[in-house]
Amino acid sequence: MITKEIIIQNTVGLHARPATFFIQKANSFKSSIWIEKNERRANAKSLLGVLSLGIIKGDSIKILADGEDDANAVDGLVNLILTGFND
Repeated sequence: MITKEIIIQNTVGLHARPATFFIQKANSFKSSIWIEKNERRANAKSLLGVLSLGIIKGDSIKILADGEDDANAVDGLVNLILTGFND
C-alpha cells in the first residue's frame, strides 16, 4: 500500500468540477484507491464518497492506494492536485 499526504491549494477544494476530475483520474487506475481527511476515509472512485468528506482549500488529505499500479495511482492523483485542477 502506498500513502501520500498533500494539502489542497485550489480555490474551491475538492468540490464539483475538481472532484469529477479527481474521480475520473482515480478510475483510470486498477488499484483500490481511498482518500482520507481527519480519520474519515472514502473510496476515491466514488463522487458521493469524495464529496462527503467536504474537502476545502487548506485541508490536509491522504491518498492511499493498493494494487498493481498503486504507486502510479498515488503519484498521478497528487500531481493532479498540485496542478490545481487547472483552476
